[in-house]
Amino acid sequence: MDRMSSLFACLVVILCLVSSAKAQLKPYYYENICPKALSTIQKIVYEAVSQEPRMGASLLRLHFHDCFVNGCDASVLLDDTPTFTGEKNAAPNQNSLRGFEVVDRIKDALNSECKDNVVSCADILAVAARDSVVALGGPKYKVLLGRRDSLTASQAAANNSIPAPTFNFTRLLSNFKSHGLSLRDLVVLSGGHTLGFSRCTNFRSRLYNETSTLETSLAASLKSNCPINGGDNNLSPLDPASPLSFDSDYFEGLIQKKGLLHSDQELFKGDGSGADGLVKYYSSNPVAFWHDFGSSMEKMGKLGPLTGTQGEIRINCRKIN
Repeated sequence: MDRMSSLFACLVVILCLVSSAKAQLKPYYYENICPKALSTIQKIVYEAVSQEPRMGASLLRLHFHDCFVNGCDASVLLDDTPTFTGEKNAAPNQNSLRGFEVVDRIKDALNSECKDNVVSCADILAVAARDSVVALGGPKYKVLLGRRDSLTASQAAANNSIPAPTFNFTRLLSNFKSHGLSLRDLVVLSGGHTLGFSRCTNFRSRLYNETSTLETSLAASLKSNCPINGGDNNLSPLDPASPLSFDSDYFEGLIQKKGLLHSDQELFKGDGSGADGLVKYYSSNPVAFWHDFGSSMEKMGKLGPLTGTQGEIRINCRKIN
């Protein structure tokens, strides 16, 4: 066999393996293994969001930050060890990611309910993200299940793989495409910013240097909470209209120049370029946004899953067995 034939054969094998891994994910994976697994996750998520509505956005973000770093494998939950530096203290996550205690509660409850360690931490993140969206008024989209958990984590990969709030449109789209996601996925998944808050340090530069693309009254309000110096951890809503409700107001905000982060406002320039058309479409079609958000979340949830005998199912989501 010549060199080109060998390379082609290897590529076919790799594609088959990837396809096989994705095919093993299915929505009813736990139906016989642990029939009450999903209802157990839902109960704890609803309780957590009821006690602190902001937690819904935090759990959604955990899933996103997990999937964008070497796939949806719960690597984001691992604490540092002597053999690797994990993702929790990577630049996009440090002093920012939260919800770990809720995941711990879910895992403990599942191990008790299922009478065994059968539900992966990666699947917990995927289901908790969906249930958080539902708890805050959003769509109950399908979640494919059957992932297993990674045996390691990488701070460097987190630093390199998660799109930054300073990214322009070109870098955002390039980042998403590198994960096999489209322009529509970029816009729809960014719509998750209809929920939650961001720290002053993430939007200070935009606030004081991008006055032409930031609505005047919003800018004045933000400056009272985010001074030029200090207050790095002060929070402001990503969607000033309704940060605790899953709706399409985020897109209307972009049209009104109310995107909090530079990366948010980059999705709408107002000149018909880039993502302008999609932002306008979703701002006036909330039902379409709900539908497409579910589709894009399902697509993101299939990024690099570990299945079969790959990885493990962690007993404690913070450390390997």
